[in-house]
Amino acid sequence: MSSSPTGRSSEQPHLISLVLQARKALQQGEAFCSRASATSTSSSKEATDVLALNAKIQWISKAVVEQLKLAATVAKLIEERRAKLEKQTQEWDASRSRNTDTLDAVLESLGTHVVPPKFHENASGSSIFFNPTSESETEEPHNVTAPDHSPTLTIRNSNGAVASASRKAGKQKSDRSRWKTLRDFVDERAIEDALETIESERNLLEDSLAVTASYTATLQDTLRAIREALPPDKPAVDIQGILSTQEHWTTEMAHQLESLTEHFEKMEVALRDSEAGETFSEDDIQEMMRDAEELPAILAELEDAWTVVERSHGELLSAKLLSQQYLQKHRSTLDDLEELGGIMDDMLRRQDEIETDCGNRLVGLDQNLVVIEDLIRQFNAYQLSYSKLLVEVARRRQYKEAAEDIVRGMMARLDAMSEEERVFRESFNAEHGAHLPSDLCLYIENPPTRWQVIPLDGDDVESLPDVDNDLLEEVDLNLARVFGRHNSQCLLIGQGCYRTGRGTRE
Repeated sequence: MSSSPTGRSSEQPHLISLVLQARKALQQGEAFCSRASATSTSSSKEATDVLALNAKIQWISKAVVEQLKLAATVAKLIEERRAKLEKQTQEWDASRSRNTDTLDAVLESLGTHVVPPKFHENASGSSIFFNPTSESETEEPHNVTAPDHSPTLTIRNSNGAVASASRKAGKQKSDRSRWKTLRDFVDERAIEDALETIESERNLLEDSLAVTASYTATLQDTLRAIREALPPDKPAVDIQGILSTQEHWTTEMAHQLESLTEHFEKMEVALRDSEAGETFSEDDIQEMMRDAEELPAILAELEDAWTVVERSHGELLSAKLLSQQYLQKHRSTLDDLEELGGIMDDMLRRQDEIETDCGNRLVGLDQNLVVIEDLIRQFNAYQLSYSKLLVEVARRRQYKEAAEDIVRGMMARLDAMSEEERVFRESFNAEHGAHLPSDLCLYIENPPTRWQVIPLDGDDVESLPDVDNDLLEEVDLNLARVFGRHNSQCLLIGQGCYRTGRGTRE
């Protein structure tokens, strides 16, 4: 460095400008560093707050998750209890379907068994199956008139009556479409009323089940909404990364501030040396100028570093605000959970009431199924008894015919004996009556006693309806299916005999 009076006057103003520029740069650098330091200090406090908030949020989140698990268990319990009720209801529905199908089949079977008009044309309607409204309006009445002559004559004329009845039966047989069936004697209106009652009670059961139908879905939707509203387990920002970044850039800013300070101090020394008369070489001046030219770049780096620190501080503030919002939402979630607990208590209580109500209704519905089962047994017994009724009527008719044959034979023999006796008595009286005083034997001229066979104690001759052979053959097959061929107790159709409990009568 050289000194000359001329050079000093020209360098002095220039050095003052460089010193001022260095001072200004230092002041700006100090300002950036000061703000960065304050921001970094504030960031440390904000980071602590965020960590505390996150810890509280995670603790509450875990508590909420546990409550959600308990609520999910309650929802599952309600679903299982409801599923049990639905299974019982489905089992009852299956039983009802089986019973109603069986009842329909039995009624259809009753509709295939025709009943000869003679069986019911004078019925009084006292039968438990009798349905007055089912009487055919087109069916002609078959009046049975009590005979006004001797039962013996009835028996004597039975051949003509049988022939007439056979012709009439043949005519009726050709028009069986007008005959009643066993189903016509069933009060189907009462059956329909019973089935309608069952359906009404079943609908009431369905209404009870519908009360809790939405419980599980409602709970699951609520739990899903609460679970989805929970904050993420991962923190919103990387606090450690932010603090490390701030530490890195504040350190860099400190190094830059040291450079500015060193430059400013260097320029002050140069200014004092210049004022003391020292002259700087051109190289020294150029070096000072180059250092001064680097000041804007250093300040720009300091500003960028401060911007990074400020931005990271903003991230912490945003994370803190978000955590505060999460915490506030958690408080609302806890309130929702408390309300949900009350709702679940009400649901469980209501579920208990519904189970009790449905259980009582199922018991009543089971009793209604017992009624249907009793009807099925009753109608099956009715059908079987009708089959045996046809057999019994045919057996009684064969018994009657056998008895009438005996009576007719006895009457014919008595008539022959009486005629023979009359001839003998007239011959005796003609030969010896003129030689005997009339008062010698008063009864000698009496005619022989004539005999008449009549029912005991004036009973009417039994009237039995005809049973067509094809009906008996059908009954024979039905009884054989029920009891087996050897135990069917069927009639020997067309063989002139009948079976009784004591054996076979010829």
